[in-house]
Amino acid sequence: MLRFWNNEVLKETDVVLEVISQALCPHPNPPPQAGEGDHSIDETASPNAGKKKTAAGRGGVPDGQASNGGDSLGELLTRAAARLESRREAEILLGLALGRPRAWLLAHGDAKVGPADGARFEALVDRRAGGTPIAYLTGLREFYGREFLVDENVLIPRPETEHLVEFALGLGLPEDARVADIGTGSGCIILTLAAERPGWHCVGTEISHAALKVAADNRDSLGLDRVELLAGDLLDPLESREFELIVSNPPYVAEGDPHLARGDVRFEPAIALATAGDGLTVLRQLIEQAPARLVPAGWLAVEHGYDQAEAVRGMFTAAGYSQVRSIPDLAGIERVTVGKV
Repeated sequence: MLRFWNNEVLKETDVVLEVISQALCPHPNPPPQAGEGDHSIDETASPNAGKKKTAAGRGGVPDGQASNGGDSLGELLTRAAARLESRREAEILLGLALGRPRAWLLAHGDAKVGPADGARFEALVDRRAGGTPIAYLTGLREFYGREFLVDENVLIPRPETEHLVEFALGLGLPEDARVADIGTGSGCIILTLAAERPGWHCVGTEISHAALKVAADNRDSLGLDRVELLAGDLLDPLESREFELIVSNPPYVAEGDPHLARGDVRFEPAIALATAGDGLTVLRQLIEQAPARLVPAGWLAVEHGYDQAEAVRGMFTAAGYSQVRSIPDLAGIERVTVGKV
């Protein structure tokens, strides 16, 4: 889920990093823990981070052992924070290297770090300093109050996509509605909808088998076995089935766009980011083909680039949709467009 946010790369906030810290290092150790598009590139905190619902737990790496020599935790953190220009990111990475929660690190600043743990931490800092996203280093990202596994085969879930979820949840669909997510990636959209609406029949399609494996792992960790995950291009795996709602966050960056060489997107899968021509190729296919897979009065909802809303609305209208409108994100930028057949 890539997002261009006024062409600026935004930093992870303390809320998101605290969620990651607690997820990676859930085990209590004395002293007690305190309660971590663009195809934009926005890594701000989720508006739903405060209502966290937990996926299956994930343990940290084995605990580091203090030694009589070497650097202290505080010294390592100070150097890494200066290099990364983020104390919180340094704390997250040190917690990952040691298998300890942030609260433990803060209470043991004078403890010495052994050579193996120190080397593991420095390797993580090197990768982060080279641009590797925090989510790929930790293997986790929070979305709509749940933790999702992520790796380099899927886009990193971002807060703007939660507006797509909120639109779907607010439609008032039947309790047994059929919903499809096209290009599901990590599965964060369709799995969130399935978790929020237990009676919905939910299907995700994905052309990348590696991405589909990540979605399946998330389905298992969240206990959502009823969600179908199908391999194939766009709507093809749906065959002749019909749905009350189709959602998608497809590739919408034009090949050769300079943003593809900046920030987190350098590390995210190109197949999920870019498309030929003006960046609207896949969106155009979805908008034109979705009516054949929607019931009468069914809805299509898509995420798109920060500057594409007008063009996408035009495509919806040309394809015969009604009630076409675009939905702004928290910054007032139109990032989701919807229409009814």
